[in-house]
Amino acid sequence: QVQLVESGGGLVQAGGSLRLSCAASERTFSNYAMGWFRQAPGKERELVAAISWTATNIYYVDSVKGRFTISRDNAKKTVYLQMNSLKPEDTAVYYCAAPSSSWYSIDRQDYAYWGQGTQVTVSS
Repeated sequence: QVQLVESGGGLVQAGGSLRLSCAASERTFSNYAMGWFRQAPGKERELVAAISWTATNIYYVDSVKGRFTISRDNAKKTVYLQMNSLKPEDTAVYYCAAPSSSWYSIDRQDYAYWGQGTQVTVSS
């Protein structure tokens, strides 16, 4: 069982930056791909970024390309999401997640382990 705890959300003005962190309890974290999802009110949860366990494969949804960066520190069992040039439409609850198989995936259905979420609010 992988336990995930997010931190780093908050309120920021448009154009600002935030860095989200996700700490994992799993001792084999370095073998897991990881993803960051977000869910805005009234919308479905969407994959924002994903990273393989070696960071060889990385995915971004089109709306955040060039603004967000996913990274990981396997020694610290932590994955990060650096968010720059934030826009009001980035407002959502952000979740980190791990796939049940540990393999890299951009399919939401493959993700079985979820954090509790952290709120990101971008004011205009």
